Amino acid sequence: MITFWFSVVVLAWVLFFVLEGFDFGVGLLGPVLGRDDHERGAAVRTIGPFWDGNEVWLVAAIGVTFAAFPAWYSALLSGLYLPMVVLLLLLAVRGVALEFRGKGDGPRYRRRADLALAASSLGIVLVWGALLAVFTRGLALDAGGQVRGNGFSRTAGPLLTWQAGLGALAALYAALLLGSTFLALRTSGPLRKRARSLARWLGTGGAIVLVVAGIATGSPLVLAAAVLSFAAGLLARTGREALAFATTALGVAGAVVAVFTVHGSVVLPSTLDPAWSLTRASAAATPQALELITWAGVLILPGVLAYQAFSYWVFRRRVASERVPS
Repeated sequence: MITFWFSVVVLAWVLFFVLEGFDFGVGLLGPVLGRDDHERGAAVRTIGPFWDGNEVWLVAAIGVTFAAFPAWYSALLSGLYLPMVVLLLLLAVRGVALEFRGKGDGPRYRRRADLALAASSLGIVLVWGALLAVFTRGLALDAGGQVRGNGFSRTAGPLLTWQAGLGALAALYAALLLGSTFLALRTSGPLRKRARSLARWLGTGGAIVLVVAGIATGSPLVLAAAVLSFAAGLLARTGREALAFATTALGVAGAVVAVFTVHGSVVLPSTLDPAWSLTRASAAATPQALELITWAGVLILPGVLAYQAFSYWVFRRRVASERVPS
């Protein structure tokens, strides 16, 4: 059951970062690729039916971690409470910008909403990228599973490292590539052309950077990411937007899985002493608790997946960014 629930946690994180990844990417790129209010509105409408459903997977990931791995949950949220609060505030700003964009009159009001959406999306992407790097590097856990330190340095210090900076940049690149391939797939007209062109350049340029990084670090995972990045750019260039988006999503999913499995059975390394690291077994709830939540998971999870797949099927048509004469 421990392995099963760990797989569910990783699945929830994969779905969150892939599905919300293109939401954040669209939020970032809407004001850039949209030349006027109509085109920016078309970009927002591509994620309008999905963004709040995609956000559910963050709740699922945190909730399942709380129920199945309480020690892991406790260490993460107590050790990183300040960036987590910042994330919640940024997610609130993003939600308000999306929901209230169409409530006011005039392009100036909607322009401000688009800028708030872009700024909050940028902040969310950077913080999440830094946090994923922290998940990989670990926290200052003591023998009791508590995070040592005081004040600001305890909860924000782990994000002020070069590894966290690289994680933030990698997340930004992934969100931009996801967003551009998604816009190319879900729009028509000039917005589609600009998104496809941007995806081509992002894929090719990112592949070059990743190849250099892979050779410098000797990491096969980075070289694999370079191949996927180049493939996404090439597919976007030839007009195969669905395959370009799927390739990018596959790369993001693989990166998330690598973050949570890079240390094997260790879910959160200790930077003080490897012997104090949290493992799946030491962080898990009791067998009775795992058995109880398994029944709930078996009943609820398939329904959530089916409903979300159905919503994507219903809203599968492209959004027109060109002006249609009446």
